[in-house]
Amino acid sequence: MKLTVKWIDRGREPTEKPNPNYPNGIDLDQTIVGQRSCKTDLPYPAKRCGYYVVHCLKCKYTTIITTAGRPDDPKSVKVPCKGGRNEGTQ
Repeated sequence: MKLTVKWIDRGREPTEKPNPNYPNGIDLDQTIVGQRSCKTDLPYPAKRCGYYVVHCLKCKYTTIITTAGRPDDPKSVKVPCKGGRNEGTQ
């Protein structure tokens, strides 16, 4: 897969405190066991409230991931391939 990442700035500062369980960000996994997938780092930390648009140029999978400009923002994401299942990940 070839993943692109674009961050959209919503121009707002966070209003809530970060989750203390994730002081170094969150690694998101949107897959299920055995599903073809790819993983990419996200620009971390995000500047403020907004969202990432993650898009695969190969299978056309797209996901949106919100940010709050806090330490508990996502720092990576593992996404499924719309091509189906195989024995492991790509």
